[in-house]
Amino acid sequence: MEIQFAKWHGTGNDFIMIDDRDGTFPVDDRAFVQHLCDRHRGIGSDGIVLIQPPKSPDTEFHMEFFNPDGSQSFCGNGSRCAYAYWCELFGSRSEARFTAIDGEHSGIWKDGMVSITLSFQGGIQRGTDGASVDFINTGSPHELVWVDDPDSVSIMEEGPRRRNAERHGPGGTNVNFVRVEGAVLHMRTYERGVEAETLSCGTGVVAAAISALDRKVLSTPVHVRTRGGSLQVEAVRSGVGEFGEVRLTGPVKAVFTGRING
Repeated sequence: MEIQFAKWHGTGNDFIMIDDRDGTFPVDDRAFVQHLCDRHRGIGSDGIVLIQPPKSPDTEFHMEFFNPDGSQSFCGNGSRCAYAYWCELFGSRSEARFTAIDGEHSGIWKDGMVSITLSFQGGIQRGTDGASVDFINTGSPHELVWVDDPDSVSIMEEGPRRRNAERHGPGGTNVNFVRVEGAVLHMRTYERGVEAETLSCGTGVVAAAISALDRKVLSTPVHVRTRGGSLQVEAVRSGVGEFGEVRLTGPVKAVFTGRING
């Protein structure tokens, strides 16, 4: 099988983008997904994004996302890249509604960057492992660990330990180490499915911003600095521990296109 693909990234979070409107990608072949994402034997990426025909009325497309281990989840930066890639495929920069594993989203271009909406469900769990730890689900589960210095964290030791902690159940969680410096939220992320640190994680950025808003250490819009670049999160408090109108905004970039034989 020969597959045409494009490589995109959003603040260093890189993805293999595939136009799968004909439905030919082998979505049940987990080993094939792992092969494509392998940075030594495949293309290499933090995940695969498929652009598929719409599955809901009044939407333009469906986004299917695979982690490098073949598992599936929602991906914030992947969604931003998916919308930008859809715009390129159709030669349009109009607003688009699309679905993903967690439901419906919308994407727009905003001052040369891509902005998407996210659903926020389940509320905020404070103090899940001491007063400095929160847990938030933003389409993917995230533990937020407030630390003095994210750069000093041994992330390949602390990340797996927290990711697989019994309190998170068999599926585990993503783990983010965060700190406010001035008016900017700085963070690092250990991402499940990748099983390593990623330069940026969109759903983690949103979770960290909501944690900061709930703790009242920052106000919306929240400016977030990851190792891969800067993003912005807007959210409106809708109740105790609840936020609505959540939007993630940041840069995206097409890197290259190619073909690979499966």
